[in-house]
Amino acid sequence: MRAPLTWLAEYTDLAPGASGADVAASLVSVGLEEEDLHGGDLVGPLVVGRVLAFDEQKQKNGKTIRFCVVDVGPHGQMLTEGRAQEIVCGATNFAVGDLVVVVLPGAVLPGGFAISARKTYGQISNGMICSEAEIGLGSDHDGIIVLSRLLGPERAADLTPGDDAIALLGLAEETIEANVTPDRGYCFSVRGLAREYWHSQGSPAGGFRDPAAVTTPERNERGHEVRVEDAAPISAVPGCDRFVARVVRGIDATRPSPAWMRRRLTQMGMRPISLAVDVTNYVMFALGQPLHAYDLDTLSGPIVVRRARAGERLTTLDGVERVLDVEDLLITDAGQDILGVAGVMGGAASEVGSSTTDVLIEAAHFDPASIARSSRRHQLVSEASKRFERGVDPQVAPAAAQLAVELLTAHGGGEADDGVTDVDDTTSPAAYRLDVTQPGRIVGVDYPRERVVQILRDLGCEVTATGDERHVEVRAPSWRPDLVDGPDYAEEVARIEGYNTIPSITPTPTGGRGLTHAQKARRVVANALAGAGFTEVLTYPFVAEDLADRLMISAGDERRHAVRLANPLSDERPLLRTSVVSTLVDALRRNVSRGHRDVALFELGMVFRPGGPLDQAPIPSVLTRPSDEALRQVYAAVPAQPRRAGIVASGHIEHAGWWGPGRPADWSDMVVAVRSVAAALAVPVLVVGDHGHRPWHPGRCARVTLEDGTLVGHAGELHPKVLAALDLPARTVAAEIDIDVLIAASDRAVQALPFSTYPPALTDVALLVRSDVPAGEVEAALRAGAGDCLEAVALFDVYEGDRLEAGHRSLAYRLTFRAADRTLTTDEVNGFRDAAVAVAAQATGAVQR
Repeated sequence: MRAPLTWLAEYTDLAPGASGADVAASLVSVGLEEEDLHGGDLVGPLVVGRVLAFDEQKQKNGKTIRFCVVDVGPHGQMLTEGRAQEIVCGATNFAVGDLVVVVLPGAVLPGGFAISARKTYGQISNGMICSEAEIGLGSDHDGIIVLSRLLGPERAADLTPGDDAIALLGLAEETIEANVTPDRGYCFSVRGLAREYWHSQGSPAGGFRDPAAVTTPERNERGHEVRVEDAAPISAVPGCDRFVARVVRGIDATRPSPAWMRRRLTQMGMRPISLAVDVTNYVMFALGQPLHAYDLDTLSGPIVVRRARAGERLTTLDGVERVLDVEDLLITDAGQDILGVAGVMGGAASEVGSSTTDVLIEAAHFDPASIARSSRRHQLVSEASKRFERGVDPQVAPAAAQLAVELLTAHGGGEADDGVTDVDDTTSPAAYRLDVTQPGRIVGVDYPRERVVQILRDLGCEVTATGDERHVEVRAPSWRPDLVDGPDYAEEVARIEGYNTIPSITPTPTGGRGLTHAQKARRVVANALAGAGFTEVLTYPFVAEDLADRLMISAGDERRHAVRLANPLSDERPLLRTSVVSTLVDALRRNVSRGHRDVALFELGMVFRPGGPLDQAPIPSVLTRPSDEALRQVYAAVPAQPRRAGIVASGHIEHAGWWGPGRPADWSDMVVAVRSVAAALAVPVLVVGDHGHRPWHPGRCARVTLEDGTLVGHAGELHPKVLAALDLPARTVAAEIDIDVLIAASDRAVQALPFSTYPPALTDVALLVRSDVPAGEVEAALRAGAGDCLEAVALFDVYEGDRLEAGHRSLAYRLTFRAADRTLTTDEVNGFRDAAVAVAAQATGAVQR
């Protein structure tokens, strides 16, 4: 939002000698953001020039260049008629005889760009014909300024070559530009910025002159009829809760806008168009209330505000035909002919033309949500929509309409009708009981009660005593819909009092209690897997509805019961994952598709297991601690979220090189990875075969449990059909373990045993067992029977062949024994071995070979 300093000075008292930078700094001090400064940094000569002739030539690069002769009055060199200047120009939007803006050698344009005579395209250019962007007048740089279009032909007729363009266009006046945040919509007006500057100067008495403080006539039955028929509001409030209509008859639409108005519109970055349009734009910039002017003679009946009907179309003022949505709020003639999209843009057919004599002025208030949705739906952002979607003061509409009427009658020669239409369904903001100590408690600064009350009144709030010295009733002003509760008012007190008055104190941190056991354990797991060569990744926990089918998960498996998101990021992935591997395989496939043949990944994350239908969660108050029952209901509505570790790998786990061939990853690598995690946490685990857990291969899947049988997870090779369904490489392996189970099992002190200095005793034993007996069960039995001197058990050979009984295999184990206080004898070792074999025989049917 721009604001010329001279315009600001009409509404508030500027500090003596204040520059644009000073005013911008003052606005920053009350929470606004400085966007830019315009004007005041241009050094002449910048003059009016008339194009006498030009030679248009097309260059080798395809660009059209004009070699112009321009009359710049007494500033020119002694060429044509003693007053012409030769200038090279790349624009083509002007003709011979047009008045243009010329910057001559010696001038300095905004940004410190110095102008000098220089050779370009083979000819000396003595200056430059300027566009709006080059002199800081606007953002248009597609063509040069033609003064008859910018100022109007009547005003341009009074100009002569050599006139000072700096004074003509108000370029000596500084214009500030502030960035308006969504909650400060009232600052989209000079009125709002003037009020903020007044606050920055301490809100002195009489220092702010409200331009909306004008006398407005009372509404009556003689005005143009207006009906609001919003049958389907898209929010809790109607689409239009106020509509003021005023009529001015007998204006001369061909009259030019006054020079001061055109200059101010130009300073605001808007091109003057016609008297009626310029008046509505001027009032909008002044008060923040968008207006619209209609040719009264083209209206056949009352103005009707309604929602669009399916299939309706409208050609807007920008010449684009738009298909309307049933949620679009429309301004219509008698409910039939569409005049415009409310609060966004008018229709081309309703535009005020040069033959218009009777004008109807619309000053309305629309629902911000409705306007914002229409603006985004049609990708149509206008000055009106920017204001309405941030919130416009609903009480300023009568004043805006009155100001427009006064300007039209003063400069257009018309006469105002005595009829006044004002459809007013607005409601006053609700009063809030404010604790005057709350701003101080939130900010950390002791604000006296009197100061808090004074700031609120300066903001425009109605402050009423309650009989309680600590509390007051506060009603926000109509232009501040963002003020609704205590923290909002606390922020305003801190803002107006000055953020610089808030002390900057570095907090002293407490000693803390360090990481919890669970946090430490998770770091140990991540370090163990990273140390084993796996790369940690993070994946989104969203999955497709058919993923359980592709993973071949059985119908009764709890992993099929997933939580559905009410508002998913993607309609293709509306469910929350019940397995980490289900999303980890996406990362694996993406890496393989990018050319990485050997990939090993892991992820620590949560899965979501509802376990059945979830309850509806209540919305507890934030003022007090929720009751135990409310907390129980909240937790009952949240699915269980156990923490899991997923591991996947494909390609070679050991790379080939000069040392020999590589080795592809197989199911055993996943078992080793799980064992390394358990070992890092000092949790003993058992590994047994599992032939039916999907998505793993039925013959290459291991079930990992604690010694008491608690399930830890599964590891092995994924099923070939799953790999085909997920488009993964053949023989891809994966594992998933329950980190919460391992954390609980590791939450105990581990007693470190002293190292024995005595030599170990090694003995081997070969056992014949049925082929369906897992090697892990045999190992567990050997451990159970070997006694306290057993140090390690290792399976080092598996044999299946013709020399063995059908359906059997030989498992060879190496047992390591060591005593803490002596060297074991051969008889002792044999005894330990025989005891271990006896237990294995009883538990698994093993026979020593």
